[in-house]
Amino acid sequence: MSPVEDTLRSTQDAYPADLARFVRERWDEDGAGTLPDQGTLETLISACYQAGLLREEERAVTFRVLLCDPDLLPPREGPPDGTHRLEFPTPRRFDVQEIRRLSPAADYYRSLIGVCFDEEEGLRIWGLVHTGPRWLRGGQGGRDTPPPLPPTLVLRVHGPGRMAVDVGLEALCTLEEGRLSDASMDVFDSRWLPDTFAPVRGELAEIHAGLRDQARKKGEVWARLDNDIIRVIGQHTIKRSISAVRDSHHGGTLIIVPPYLAGDILEGRYVSLKYKFVDAEPRRRFRTLIVDVMNVLARSYAGTPARDPVGWDDYESSSDRELTGLDEAIFEVAHLIAGLTAVDGAVVMTQRFEMLGFGGEISGRLPGVETVARALDVEADAVVEESVGGVGTRHRSAYRLCNELRDVIAVVISQDGNVRFVKRKDEAVTYWDQA
Repeated sequence: MSPVEDTLRSTQDAYPADLARFVRERWDEDGAGTLPDQGTLETLISACYQAGLLREEERAVTFRVLLCDPDLLPPREGPPDGTHRLEFPTPRRFDVQEIRRLSPAADYYRSLIGVCFDEEEGLRIWGLVHTGPRWLRGGQGGRDTPPPLPPTLVLRVHGPGRMAVDVGLEALCTLEEGRLSDASMDVFDSRWLPDTFAPVRGELAEIHAGLRDQARKKGEVWARLDNDIIRVIGQHTIKRSISAVRDSHHGGTLIIVPPYLAGDILEGRYVSLKYKFVDAEPRRRFRTLIVDVMNVLARSYAGTPARDPVGWDDYESSSDRELTGLDEAIFEVAHLIAGLTAVDGAVVMTQRFEMLGFGGEISGRLPGVETVARALDVEADAVVEESVGGVGTRHRSAYRLCNELRDVIAVVISQDGNVRFVKRKDEAVTYWDQA
């Protein structure tokens, strides 16, 4: 499909049948499980879509569906490292109402509804699969390895008209608000985002090097760290903050400013902070924890030649108790930020992960923005111009701020969980909808 066709498709209203065709076009038959025929695939997606529009005892119907035979899942495993397969004696009929009834038992964050295809019976619900929440790691950060899933179709319905399609644990595509898009739109895979934080990574590396040198003078030997680990730890820190706000369901705005703008922000220029934090170590705790992680990681792998340099995989697999405690501490600060966003206004922090304050009101005196560019890829090499008329105050104020200050990043999280990164690129305010 040509880029022009992709662009046109992404701007038009789409429905389950369109999503089914979109999935088939992107399905790798060599690397993934076999899809059912097109009619069955459309039936599966349509039923899940319709179920997501219903409510079960006043609760939104959210769920995940795994299309595979139960024999593809191990019979004697369970979370946190494996999947727990629970079969019904007789498969149940697959339809909208059965999905609705099962959805409370198949918690979106921890379980899936197991579905298989029978040549004679068609689609059938064979049972439940309990995975635990580690599968969320890709979006929320963290170092716990999720239990594996077979490379088969997974449908995630996380709100009315909001579906995601995965191949096992790998994201494939989404249908959001009538818009189809490749799930490859992950801002954290871009070049521009880590480039924005490059100076800060240099500062963190210098701090770590200074502490390493002090340790060396005391006779301690620390392992070398992979140069990229600072970027990965920093990204997971941001992911955790965003995820915590997303899970709170009240929405919020996180504004990340370069250090040179901190003084202007605290003086009330551009953003008026209702609640400011004292310039002391506690407001820099996020940054301190990241440095502590680097130090403990280097110290814990000292004298392990096979781990030279030490990288993210080592961080994930480490059983060091101090490292585990630091990981939990980072998670708690992320939840603190989520709590701050519950107050009207934005949370403002620097690229050094220093929290300046919250309850921020973006100045209404900043020039308005009439149109913005919607990125069609992570680098915004291809964009579509859009009017801002269809968005709320939270988004429009973020657009004004980013238009005025090109080095600022605004992350706007809606109540329904949509995440939008906003930054001025070239001469246009640009946004990326994060999967």
